[in-house]
This record gives sequence, structure tokens and C-alpha cells, in this order.
Amino acid sequence: MSMVSIKDVAAHAGVSPGTVSNVLNRPGKVATATRERVEAAIKELGFVRHGSASTLRAGHSRTIGLSVIDIGNPFFTEVAAGAEDVASELGYAVILGNSAGSEEKEGRNLRVLAEQRVRGVLITPSGEDPARLDRLRERGISVVLVDHPAHRPDQCAVAVDDVAGGRAAVAHLLAGGARDLAYVTGPLTIRQCVERREGAAAALRSAGFDPDGLRVLEMATMTARAGEKAGADLLDAGLPDAVFCANDLLALGVLRSLLRAGVRVPDDVALIGYDDIDFAAASAVSLSSMRQPTYQLGRIATELLLDECDNPETHAHQHIMFQPELVARESTRCPAA
Repeated sequence: MSMVSIKDVAAHAGVSPGTVSNVLNRPGKVATATRERVEAAIKELGFVRHGSASTLRAGHSRTIGLSVIDIGNPFFTEVAAGAEDVASELGYAVILGNSAGSEEKEGRNLRVLAEQRVRGVLITPSGEDPARLDRLRERGISVVLVDHPAHRPDQCAVAVDDVAGGRAAVAHLLAGGARDLAYVTGPLTIRQCVERREGAAAALRSAGFDPDGLRVLEMATMTARAGEKAGADLLDAGLPDAVFCANDLLALGVLRSLLRAGVRVPDDVALIGYDDIDFAAASAVSLSSMRQPTYQLGRIATELLLDECDNPETHAHQHIMFQPELVARESTRCPAA
């Protein structure tokens, strides 16, 4: 059996080949009745688009890239879910890359995405060097930052105010009576870790305490296992009144170490995390956390990216900054203000 072509679909639907192409590539520009007629013809004839050929003709594929720091973190899983849902609704596929916080690995992933001629890239960058993103833009590949603010007006970004989040977390611990605080964080090369520490210091300063008194435990990764190690280190060094963790996975690991050692949370040590992943509410002692609109980050970033890809002449770059929300549970000593 010979391959069904766009011309065959057009003849069957009673439209031009250009209309079929629009249904495949720009469905929003085709009247609903016409689009449905073409889609019915595609289904009846069993037409399958030739992906590589369409890529060569259009210069880009119907794919976008998503590069995240740690796909093992449920935060990024939710971001990816939001991105994939929007992409699917608009006829795109998502290629996922995990940098694991490595700028070298991120660079390799971005080169592969460029070779695949993706329409655009969503990225939570591993570092602050914009050069590799500029190279993508020079090749006509749109870039939107996710969970990272933009420092230039000609680029979209969707982020959460991490300084405000760190400030709110530590203010909550101070309101519960904590005076000796520890901050358990991932690598301080990661912007989010640095800004959450800045917020913590700001809360201490506002309350009249020396921000240099904040104990900082920098872990190599932001996993539950690293959190367990941090908990053990805190037990060896002498427990603080309260612990603020840069994400929930670290906090859950700290919690496990403390409970195993017979420490009462929050009576002996108060504990708060960041992200409000699903596991936070379901832990042995439900975890207080700073909630981020994770799924919405992925959705809105993808909407901005595809608008820039499909409507470059009318697209307006946006810098969207969400505010995190304190969710107080059993692991801290006082309710949310």
C-alpha cells in the first residue's frame, strides 16, 4: 500500500493542501468545522505525518525541550507535568533533559536539543552563565526560564520569590520561639539555595538577631539521603531549636534522622521544608513547608514559550514572579500567621 500524502487528505476533505498543513502545524488558525473535517479525513485514510520531512521543510520540529536540575525531585516532576499538558494540548511533544545540577551536562543536553531542531527550550539553568542560552536564541530557538528570574527584558521567565520564601520560613520558626537556627541546603552554587539563605538572614535581622548566627549545612545534593546525613551531623554537633531546609526532600531526611534518634519534633526541634511536595503532608510528623505553584510554573512557562514560537511578531516578553505560601503543619510550633 502506498503512503497517504497531504494531497490525498486534502482531496478527501475537500480542502487545499495548505489547509491540511495548517491543521497539522497551526490548528488554531483553522475554522473549527474545517479542522474537524480534515482531522476526520486523516483518521479515515490513516495519514501519518513524516516527522523528519516536516522538520526539514519548516526548519523546526513540533517538539520543545525541558531542562531541569533534578528530575528525581517531585518539584520538577510537577513542573514537567504542567509543561507536558500544555504542549500536548497545542500539538507539541516535550523532550526532557536532566542536568543534575551540572553545567557540563546541561550544555550537552542543550546541544542535543538544538540538533533535534526543537522549537523552543524551557530551562531551569544550573548556573548563571547566559552564553549557552544566547547560542540557542541565535539559532532561532526560543528560551523561557523556569523557576529562575530573567535579568534581561527580551526573555520570558516564570519564577518564585525565594528570598521572600526564606524570610517567611524563618519568621515562622522565630514566632514559635526558636532562637538557635540551622539552614540545611544543597550546593550554594544553586541560585534558589542562595536566595533562600538570604531570606533567612533577612528574617533574623528583622527580628533583631545576628544573621551570622545561622548555622549553614551545605550538602552535595538535595535528596532525602543527604538530609539524613545532615540530621546526623546536627545530632553530633548539638541540636538547634529549629531547622529550615532548602527543600522538602532534605527536610524529610532530617526528620527521619531526628525521629530515629528519639528527638521530638517539634517539641525538641522545629522543622520546616520548601516546595510542599505531596510527601510533606503524609510524613510521620506532617511537615510544614513553603508551597510553590509548581504545576502552574510549568503550564505558564510553556504557554509563554509556544506563544513566542508561534507568534513572534506579536509576542510580549513577560517576567512573572509568584509568591510562596506558608503551609504550617505538625513539625513547627505555631500556626501560620
